Amino acid sequence: MVIEEIRIQNFKALKDIHLKNLPALAVFIGKNGTGKTTLFRVFAFLKNCLSGNVRIALQNEGGFRGFREVITRDVDVTESIVIELKFRLTIAEKERLVTYHLEIGLQDGKPLVRREILRYKRSSYGKPFHFLDFSAGRGEAVSNEEDFSKPDAELTREEQAVAPDVLAISSLGQLERFKAAKAFRELIENWHISDFHISQARGKKSHQEGLHLSSSGDNLPSVAFQLKEEHPDIFATVLQKMRDRVPGVSNIEAKIGDDGSLLIRYADGSFKEPFLDFNVSDGTIKMFAYMLLLHEPKPHKILCIEEPENYLYPLLMNLLAEEFAEYAHRGGQVFVSTHSPQFLNAIPLENLYYIEKIDGTSVVAPFAADPLSKGQMEAGDKAGYLWEQGLLTGFGERATT
Repeated sequence: MVIEEIRIQNFKALKDIHLKNLPALAVFIGKNGTGKTTLFRVFAFLKNCLSGNVRIALQNEGGFRGFREVITRDVDVTESIVIELKFRLTIAEKERLVTYHLEIGLQDGKPLVRREILRYKRSSYGKPFHFLDFSAGRGEAVSNEEDFSKPDAELTREEQAVAPDVLAISSLGQLERFKAAKAFRELIENWHISDFHISQARGKKSHQEGLHLSSSGDNLPSVAFQLKEEHPDIFATVLQKMRDRVPGVSNIEAKIGDDGSLLIRYADGSFKEPFLDFNVSDGTIKMFAYMLLLHEPKPHKILCIEEPENYLYPLLMNLLAEEFAEYAHRGGQVFVSTHSPQFLNAIPLENLYYIEKIDGTSVVAPFAADPLSKGQMEAGDKAGYLWEQGLLTGFGERATT
């Protein structure tokens, strides 16, 4: 399941963004304050809408002002925040392009879901069929969408109701009979939006079930321990990659301490005894976290990683870019924002996007759409070198002309 198209309107600095034909690995570059973080916050916002409701998600993004702080500044509050995703989903043994459309606005000063649609074509011809269509908490959902022997008019439509500020896919996606809604809900639930904090990953931890690394990395010892116990072959792969990439690391132990807590100890070939992670560099811990994340037995459908270069030695960035590309090749989708020339030098032209802010709003475009950048890279220049020399400035302006 790969997101092929994203459209965002009126979400903070993203007044009107439309990205088409997204690759499995998409890398975004831009100066500070141009909107890279905001683009990734859209994924976090959708996930918060799903796990709670629209009101809570808006408060997480805009504080007590909620909707008024999230909607683009020069847009009237009577307008809607619009998020639309198109993604491939296998339904009845055939891959189909599914569209999820969401509009969020205000009514009597309170946020609500103005419109929520899930649609796809049941055949090669005709218009996409709405399998879920809700407005202000009321609507219809089709419960036998996989019965392709029946024409559209004979499908079973169920009238449903949810709270006006709750996503319909949040409720209906828990039910087996609403196949597309369930699949899309699971996609959002499995997004990993990295907010890794070295301080939270260090030290002794209580055991937590699950093989997924948390966004902050606070369950790093638990993930490492379970991977070693349940998937020793994968843990061995991670360990070997750490040996190859980080000088001095000869072994990594994830074990239960005498007090029952979990801890990680790192071994350096120069010393007999391994040492606790408090004596290990930030970069070593972050690289270990990335290796665990990228080798999870049940990988996330989508990863969002901001500035992976922080704390890492520059020469590791080329190797890390290769790891992200390999993850995407295995079927996941990876969105990365970066300032690292070394990372960018390892990324092909078709995977690169540039973000620039013009008149207070963000513009996002693929490098391949800019003749100058495309010509330079096709002539042999690397994106990282061009970025480092300041030769990519103004790309956003050229992309809008």
